[in-house]
Amino acid sequence: MASEADVGLGNESSNGAGSVQLKGYMNFINKVLHLPSMPIFCVYIILVVFRSKWQQNTKPLTLRPVLVVYNLVCCLLSSVTLLGFMYGLLHSPHIYDKSPSHLLAPFYFTYWITKTIELLDTVFMILRHKQRQISFLHVYHHSSMLLLSDFACRYVPWPAIAPILAINSFVHVVLYFYYGMTAWHPNISLEWKKNLTQLQILQFFIDFVFAGVGYVYHGFCIYGFLYGLGMTSLFMNFYHKAYIHKRPAKSE
Repeated sequence: MASEADVGLGNESSNGAGSVQLKGYMNFINKVLHLPSMPIFCVYIILVVFRSKWQQNTKPLTLRPVLVVYNLVCCLLSSVTLLGFMYGLLHSPHIYDKSPSHLLAPFYFTYWITKTIELLDTVFMILRHKQRQISFLHVYHHSSMLLLSDFACRYVPWPAIAPILAINSFVHVVLYFYYGMTAWHPNISLEWKKNLTQLQILQFFIDFVFAGVGYVYHGFCIYGFLYGLGMTSLFMNFYHKAYIHKRPAKSE
């Protein structure tokens, strides 16, 4: 198992630490580029970029039964990772522990598999011609979580990262339950959608606060803090546009 300096996750401030940290950052980039998920990431981005070609030559598919089953599977997988992370954390020395955990490792792997499967969200949107749903926020979130979950699974299955993933798993249990319900009953109240966006904003706010405390007091790197801050900002921007400052509907 690589050390935190080897994978670029340290926050050293002692003499000569700058070169060590720079080497760690380079190792981090190198490891990300060689992740098994990288080919999947590249195919995903290509699919998103050229999705209009598919939509120009096909009719939208309904996929209702498929979506019901798919969302149920994602909900169950997130339930497994939620319970697994909670169990591992209960048997960890402390919440900011940065040592590999044999209890958490299987659930880091399951979490990575889950994030890989969740790329199908975008595939189904393309097949259904849901162009507006494939936003920068959607693509960035799904593609980045694919790589981050793979990296965490292989190099840093620490208790210190598990709380963030547990919260994400909980949110996804709720999200995919909602998606499954809307696939089965399309007329379900849309107020849920607004509340779920609020839940996601709260999730990433907690993430960057947790990572910020880790950076200041526990030698964490700045990555987690910046990622949480960035995702909070993106979701708040989406929430503002979707629910606070709605654009007036175009007249026919």
